[in-house]
Amino acid sequence: MSRATRFLALAIPLTLLYLLALASIIPVPLLDPAKASLLLPVIPWWILVSFGAYSLGSLGMGLLKFRDCPEAYQELLLEISQAKNQLRDQGVSVD
Repeated sequence: MSRATRFLALAIPLTLLYLLALASIIPVPLLDPAKASLLLPVIPWWILVSFGAYSLGSLGMGLLKFRDCPEAYQELLLEISQAKNQLRDQGVSVD
């Protein structure tokens, strides 16, 4: 099963449950209807902000740990120098 299939197998039922709870068709356990009507509309924004924070955090950690992969670091430096040499051969000033 691919990641997309697993994601959709989880996302579709959760989205359906969320929409049913938002429309007050099914009750939200452990919450009275007044609190549920205030909480449910902001859940998508909370998920979006949480995903953005996670994404930025993982990017930042990847940048901090980049030098922990010396072979990738050297390979990237080699590719940068090759690109600069190709641009110089075409008459572009890169320095």
